[in-house]
Amino acid sequence: MQLDVNGKLVATDEQGFLLDLDDWSEDFARALAQRDGVELYVNHWELIWYFRDYYQETQSLPTMHKMVLELGKHRGPRFSDRKAYEQHIYRLFPAGPVYEICRLAGLPMPQPDT
Repeated sequence: MQLDVNGKLVATDEQGFLLDLDDWSEDFARALAQRDGVELYVNHWELIWYFRDYYQETQSLPTMHKMVLELGKHRGPRFSDRKAYEQHIYRLFPAGPVYEICRLAGLPMPQPDT
């Protein structure tokens, strides 16, 4: 499958994951989100960049649990409750946060825990 990103065709698999991780750009994320009928806001971008930074540092993907623990504490008193922060993330990415963020961040498809 290919996605038109500002006139350049970018190769993805059937689910929208990049075939070449080096093809990622913010424009790719916007084009993929637009194709899926999603508008990206600051809260979406914060999670996309968190995933990209985490992957660059560890060569692995954060889990939902890791993301909630690390980011929830930085959201102030409203998100001191982990469950509330997790619900916030699911409102942003209702179809599955880790999966959706990885696609938009141009990262590999997350594998189920074994």
